[in-house]
Amino acid sequence: MSHAVVIGGGIGGLSAAVALARKGWSVTVCERAPSIEPVGSGLAIAPNALRALDTIGVGDEVRALAALQGEAGIRTPDGRWLLRTSAEAALARFGEPTVILLRATLVDLLARRLPSGALRPGTDVHGVDPEDGRVSTSAGDLRADLVVAADGIDSAVRRSLFPRHPGAVHAGVTSWRLLADRPEGEFRGSESWGRGQVFGITPLAGGRVYSYATAPVPPSGTSANHHDKGGGDAGTRKAELLRLFGDWHDPIPRLIEAAPEETILRHDIRCLAAPLPAFHSGRVALLGDAAHAMTPNLGQGACQAIEDAVVLAHLSGDLPAYTAARLRRTSTIMRRSRTICRVTRWSNPLAVRARNAAMALTGHLGDDLTLRQFQDVFTWRPPA
Repeated sequence: MSHAVVIGGGIGGLSAAVALARKGWSVTVCERAPSIEPVGSGLAIAPNALRALDTIGVGDEVRALAALQGEAGIRTPDGRWLLRTSAEAALARFGEPTVILLRATLVDLLARRLPSGALRPGTDVHGVDPEDGRVSTSAGDLRADLVVAADGIDSAVRRSLFPRHPGAVHAGVTSWRLLADRPEGEFRGSESWGRGQVFGITPLAGGRVYSYATAPVPPSGTSANHHDKGGGDAGTRKAELLRLFGDWHDPIPRLIEAAPEETILRHDIRCLAAPLPAFHSGRVALLGDAAHAMTPNLGQGACQAIEDAVVLAHLSGDLPAYTAARLRRTSTIMRRSRTICRVTRWSNPLAVRARNAAMALTGHLGDDLTLRQFQDVFTWRPPA
């Protein structure tokens, strides 16, 4: 039986381990943290990722958590709609919903499908030999026919394989993520764009709301890909959010006020500065943020990691074919997401006015044009 060692117990690493195990591989997951309990943030599982999750038996459980209904779109800080569509129109076009759920929920669904004994928390990886598949860890050496490096945006494996690659850069914005109970009164999911600032609101199953925000403030030195406890100065995150968004439309101030201070996460947004030349070397495959860390503007970071996982398992370790299948698609999405991030950072009043006018025109032209922008991303299907 072929053996795979997966480095990293995040969404991508766990998806790869489950997918490979279903294809008959023996798998070992090395996770340096003492447990795989993640920070309390949310993520979007778009139609493309739902189809990928179907191949590893998780799709229907995620679908059951769908809570997006009715209108959604982009607004101004005073609440005026620039463009909008609806969850129902998106479902009709793409055949699947977009599901917003807690990262912890998806981690649990994946971890429960790992073979017994596959997960090794508290295991540091010190080095990988891409030629013979030897993985040096704090618990001793492992031998692998395939090494899956899902070790995040600051991947040590990526640096060793591609030392000339420039690596991750700051995207120019800091992010906040927060959870609160759903407020009373009319409620719609939306993303509001101001002068360099963004605030997003998405309903979750169970009567809760996941919100996120970005703004071009000085970096704090903590990355959203790190499993830390919040980033920034504890006790000041809520005050900072209220300073930036406290006069924005309802229910944004109420959601900020309702979020417990200790649950608000603050991190710098970073992404890879340029695509890698390949996603493999020798017996090693890079996956997820280690391969193509992107800004969150398209909501595709976790989705692309899940796609990576099921494609890698389908190809049974044919790594040149894996690079051929994944490099171009992820590079395109990475570039498009960063372009949107740059547009959200505009603060010049004339530029913001022109941006808003263009979005309003798109909105007036209807759902079809708004949703068409996601066609090539959301209609992806896993290999048969």
